[in-house]
Amino acid sequence: MITLAACATRPDPSNKAAVQAYEEANDPVEPLNRYFFELNRFFDIILLKPVATWYQGVVPDPARNSIRHFLDNLAAPTVLANDALQGEWSRAGTTASRFGINTTVGVLGLFDPATGWGYPQHREDFGQTLATWDTPEGPYIFLPVLGPSPPRDLAGFAVDELFFDPLTYIYWGGPYTVPVTRFVVNGIDVRSRNLATLDQIERTSVDYYATVRSLYRQTRANEIANGKTNTQNLPDIDNLNFDTNEPQTIAPEK
Repeated sequence: MITLAACATRPDPSNKAAVQAYEEANDPVEPLNRYFFELNRFFDIILLKPVATWYQGVVPDPARNSIRHFLDNLAAPTVLANDALQGEWSRAGTTASRFGINTTVGVLGLFDPATGWGYPQHREDFGQTLATWDTPEGPYIFLPVLGPSPPRDLAGFAVDELFFDPLTYIYWGGPYTVPVTRFVVNGIDVRSRNLATLDQIERTSVDYYATVRSLYRQTRANEIANGKTNTQNLPDIDNLNFDTNEPQTIAPEK
């Protein structure tokens, strides 16, 4: 039985560096999160990664791309709803145009002519919408299957799946058959597209769990900002190091 004893212990207040790191991590149940993280890794090693590897090797690239386009097109109504809730009317117009073009000319979303016609894809979810409404993220939580799920993003996921996603209202052999099937296929496809990247991150990380936590937060911050740089978070120029002998680091490709 898991109890509150699994909570991470706050460091001694006299150790300012440790306290700062603890607060920045915002991971009060880290031992429990790490347990679920390792559980997911085990599930990935014995099932998801082998299936994704098989999928990548057996299914031709054009077919995999069509599946990706189809899944993205299915998500368009959810993206559109969140564009509107955020008051992003230009992006909402792009989403609506993409959905119309790809559903018709793109043969139910199997192809993506909309991107070539000047309507690039973007993603929005209700977790991002809550963030634009200044809702706090809450503590970091890692759940089985779902992965990183801070309260704000977990609530957003529930709202998207239960209210905004049209597939929720399709009853085919049961109320959750279609959404669950889409969730599984999407998970396999996404994993297949990140086989080398995740292997590299794991191989080069001193603490794989902490690296994933950091990358998740960086990715979400970028998504919430719609890729715009927050100039208020830029470092003080006086503190920048322009030593040309210092090796440069390049962020891994997504």
